[in-house]
Amino acid sequence: MPVMVKDLSVEELRTVVRDTVEQTLEDKLEDLQALSSPSFLRSIEEAREDYREGRVTPLAASDRRVSVP
Repeated sequence: MPVMVKDLSVEELRTVVRDTVEQTLEDKLEDLQALSSPSFLRSIEEAREDYREGRVTPLAASDRRVSVP
């Protein structure tokens, strides 16, 4: 059974909110750093072009070629 907000103490709720905000800010900063990198942006464009041109292998097909337990 999931925990309800009404069942949390004020301190537990503060911790949940603080941790969530902290993680979100870290994720956004990471995204900003990545998108500020010219080489990262080039790799995204190359991947999109590979996908458009059909130069990708679906993950399911990759699993068949490589032994995955």
